[in-house]
Amino acid sequence: MPTTLPTLGVGLGHRVELHEAIMVNREAVDWLEIVTDRYLCRDDLLAELVALREHFVLVPHGLEMSVGSDGPLDLAYVDAVARVADAVDAPWFSDHLCFTRDNGIDLGNLVPTVRTAAKARAIAANAQRVQDRVGRPFLLENIATYIEMPGELSQAEMVRAVLDHCDCGLLLDLNNIVVNSVNQGFDAAEHLDSLPLDRVVQVHLAGNSDAAHVGGMLLDSHDAPVGDQVFGLLDRLLGQVASPPAVMIERDAGFSGAFDEIEADLGKAREVLARHAHTHTHAGPGSGAGSEATR
Repeated sequence: MPTTLPTLGVGLGHRVELHEAIMVNREAVDWLEIVTDRYLCRDDLLAELVALREHFVLVPHGLEMSVGSDGPLDLAYVDAVARVADAVDAPWFSDHLCFTRDNGIDLGNLVPTVRTAAKARAIAANAQRVQDRVGRPFLLENIATYIEMPGELSQAEMVRAVLDHCDCGLLLDLNNIVVNSVNQGFDAAEHLDSLPLDRVVQVHLAGNSDAAHVGGMLLDSHDAPVGDQVFGLLDRLLGQVASPPAVMIERDAGFSGAFDEIEADLGKAREVLARHAHTHTHAGPGSGAGSEATR
């Protein structure tokens, strides 16, 4: 992981449904996260990305790396991700701390792993191999979970144990912390404080509509403005560490008339970042203190 990473500002997850509004309101969005899997082995869509890259820094975010699988990495998939990252000259790329396939079966979901020290070391080895093979910084995202997996480590301890054994970064999803705190009954702020916050490179912010509350569970629906609790966690994060190089809004549903809400969320995120400006300097994961991020 480089000692310094570019400071991107406040961005948005690119979705086809939002593309026209994004292009019309380019000044409101500092950078874009793209869904890597949409562009794999699609030269026609890669050409669209290259055109989009003329206006925005693009960061690929994948779904199927499956670093938590017991079996070997899918190196063909890793190489396909690398081609997307190379096409847009991505400053880094990311995927989830989970597994999505087992014994060759596609599970169609982000599945949490058992939380053991041995599993953490195995995931770290996979993540390090991915980063080395792609040749760009690789971030792992904490996921939303709806089941409690066995193991001697807490959720936060598992994230820390993985990152202790590789030099990858953390994509910190604050809405996932809120979702898990509801579903598993823990304190979201205490959980945040227990994570390796010095490894955070990127932050996801999202919101969940009332319809996301189902049978006593909260679903990670990304279909509403970012919640006050999520913004509160961002404020708490920035009170402890330097502003991360990149913060972004995720919106995956409820698109009708949504860009006004998204623009408001982008502004709120900038307000939180501005309150903490100049409080810290940012050092990249694995680096010593005092290295400032560069634009």
